[in-house]
Amino acid sequence: MNTHKFRKLTVWQRSIQFVSLVYKITSKFPQEEKYGLVDQIRRAAVSICLNIAEGSGSGSDPEFMRFLRMAQRSAYEVIAGLEIAISLEMADEKTINAVISEVDQISAMLSGLIKSLKADS
Repeated sequence: MNTHKFRKLTVWQRSIQFVSLVYKITSKFPQEEKYGLVDQIRRAAVSICLNIAEGSGSGSDPEFMRFLRMAQRSAYEVIAGLEIAISLEMADEKTINAVISEVDQISAMLSGLIKSLKADS
């Protein structure tokens, strides 16, 4: 496994862009949710790219896969938070669904990377 190469991973690059997207959309949520749902969704989005980076420095493929799975769980947490935002009508459903589509793609990329690492083991 090549440690410290996470910046070259397309999934990490997209997860960084995704954080910006999440911050933009959640900045339009009601102010009273700043320390509630907004904070939770933002932390989960940030956790995706942080887990990819942390796992890449773990030194072994099985440990890297463990961190990639944590990143994937954070992606699911973002999806759940955004679904809650839709149900509470905090933002335009079409806009939130576009963000959900992006995190779905990131999750699929994480799955692909995990499968690739399994095959190499």
